[in-house]
Amino acid sequence: MTVRIWEHCRAATMQPSVPYGLVEDAAVAVRDGLIEWAGARKELPHALRDACIQLHDCGGALLTPGLIDCHTHLVYGGDRAHEFELRLGGASYEDIARQGGGIVSTVRATREASEDQLFCQAARRLRELADEGVTTLEVKSGYGLALEHERKCLRVARRLHGARGVSVRTTFLGAHALPPEFAGCADDYIGEVVRMLPALHAEGLVDAVDAFCERIAFSRAQTQRVFEAARSLGLPVKLHAEQLSNSGGARLAAQFAALSCDHLEWLGDEGAKAMAAAGTVAVLLPGAFYFLRETRLPPVGLLRDHGVPIAISTDCNPGSSPCTSLLLMMNMACTLFRLTPEEALAGVTRNAAQALGLADRGTLAAGLRADFVLWDAKQPAQLAYAIGANPRRQTVIEGQVQ
Repeated sequence: MTVRIWEHCRAATMQPSVPYGLVEDAAVAVRDGLIEWAGARKELPHALRDACIQLHDCGGALLTPGLIDCHTHLVYGGDRAHEFELRLGGASYEDIARQGGGIVSTVRATREASEDQLFCQAARRLRELADEGVTTLEVKSGYGLALEHERKCLRVARRLHGARGVSVRTTFLGAHALPPEFAGCADDYIGEVVRMLPALHAEGLVDAVDAFCERIAFSRAQTQRVFEAARSLGLPVKLHAEQLSNSGGARLAAQFAALSCDHLEWLGDEGAKAMAAAGTVAVLLPGAFYFLRETRLPPVGLLRDHGVPIAISTDCNPGSSPCTSLLLMMNMACTLFRLTPEEALAGVTRNAAQALGLADRGTLAAGLRADFVLWDAKQPAQLAYAIGANPRRQTVIEGQVQ
């Protein structure tokens, strides 16, 4: 049984006892892919040092848990640069969607692409995220909107697992938009989504189920049908909720003990209370807020008041957040949403893990996965501070240097 030790670091363990869970002159001992011990270097057990086969001197650098991107649409075909121009000319996200653009245009490109083409494109995006210290990410489907194409996208997401060592969780988002062949027949399409889910689950392609509950997407009643199908299979749910209006989606999701509700610009007090009671994480997406030039801020104060955990994600997608920088999202979460740098870091580590239902990562503690990042930084706030900077020195996933 071999032990590797990283020492002489400032460890932001993200344990909630002190700010950032910061431990000065820390050491982290790793055995068999798990953290065996983490704490002040002077308290490192002699038995672990005696068993050490590799010692990493961090030279006083910052060590944090591996970053977690808990909401991405990484697998898609084409791009929507033309729609970017239209929005700059005054068209709204809803205007474009109602004219056959938006998600539906990406559906066309995704259906036309082969699995290998989608994999190559998504692998490049994953590489860019990994280069900034992302060790776990979620990938949603939702650009196929038919069984064969949703299957194709989820297969690509499964193939991405392990690329650059990154752990990938897959989410079925069949209820993302209404495909052209079901125009005007949303209830019928939801019936198709409910039929898709058992087949995809039986093939081992689904870790969670998501839906878009909004006036340009699906109603609460339609979303509930999807959630009931997920529950019958023992799958956890998530929800795109309260992005464009207060539709009551957050309360519905909380009734199903959702892992997370995401976007939430229009979240109200009742929805926040329901999320708190259910242990549902609020995933804020500053990239989409910025890219769509939204003006209504998510109610961060309300989330704090009710004790709702806040996570941050890229929402990487072609239409509203074509971004592969989680560090930039941390900066935007602070500058646009007024999160503190500590909240931002918790939002891409501890709380992001909770948003994916993963209890084995997100902090630095004995028994958890040895996923962590060494940064050329002294203070944790530096990760959210510098726009466009990437101070990553080294990424370790399950105890292996990437």
